Amino acid sequence: MAGKTNALQKPVQLSGDLEAVIGKGPMTRAQVTSKVWEYIKAHSLQDANDKRQINPDGKLSAVIGKDQISMFKMTAAVSKHLT
Repeated sequence: MAGKTNALQKPVQLSGDLEAVIGKGPMTRAQVTSKVWEYIKAHSLQDANDKRQINPDGKLSAVIGKDQISMFKMTAAVSKHLT
């Protein structure tokens, strides 16, 4: 079992829209999630009243859509930009 990588550790390619938000790939899914959260926090995109909700800006809306999204659904939206 030693030396095997799981899905979170396997490098993936990023779409152009996602690279515009978090930088050049490839990177692991864990790194992608971490970088997306860094972006959200750096740009104050969490809803002030409900921190579980994300209010995307122009760049992030190309990845997760223009509407407010739950942090639980955000990962699924981001995964569509990984290959």
